[in-house]
Amino acid sequence: MARTPIWKSIAATLSGEISGGLYMPGDKLPTEAQLATRFGVNRHTVRHALSHLVDQGIVHTRRGAGAFVAQTPTDYPIGKRVRFHQNVAAAGRIPAKEVLSVETRLPSSAEREALDIEAGALVHVYEGLSLADGQPIALFRSVFPAARFPELPRALQSSASVTDALRTGGVVDYTRTSTRLTAKAATATQALHLRIAEGAPILRSVGVNVDGEGRPVEYGRSWFAGDRVTLTLDQG
Repeated sequence: MARTPIWKSIAATLSGEISGGLYMPGDKLPTEAQLATRFGVNRHTVRHALSHLVDQGIVHTRRGAGAFVAQTPTDYPIGKRVRFHQNVAAAGRIPAKEVLSVETRLPSSAEREALDIEAGALVHVYEGLSLADGQPIALFRSVFPAARFPELPRALQSSASVTDALRTGGVVDYTRTSTRLTAKAATATQALHLRIAEGAPILRSVGVNVDGEGRPVEYGRSWFAGDRVTLTLDQG
């Protein structure tokens, strides 16, 4: 009778412990050295077992950090009104944002065209991380016309909320006029922020938001970690 390979037995044991709730989504598994000691094998055998769990989507690894239980992807509606906090909270997760930078500069040609501003006009650029239950799910860059929203940088540093910041500039509501989604591979910098492997699949979203009069107020780009978000079309 053929014997079950040890790595398969280890993978099955860990998979059973994860499904049984011993490890929760986002939890870090014991180190390779700890697992090797536990199962009485070498680290190569443990690595083989973990690789199998990665292939099954049960865990994911971060270079230099270890292996983590994969989270169920967060449903994220893309539609007429895209509101990060509402979307994540509706999925039963705790939303948060981390401000990476807020600066005022000259726009690129794409930013100037999207915001319909004159040559030489300045823009405010807000870069940050969107998190669900403390796990980064997207890296974003939002660009706003500086002349219209002079106090926006201060508001963003205070609350990190685009909706709140735009409200200080008199915009009580805004809607999405267009969204473009493109599959990409994570760069080294994006991977570092999102805590994923360089080259891992990500989804880039590019969109323009306008006020009630149809004037552009935000040109945004987001890079979503492919295994943590399910983008859905919201037709409401």
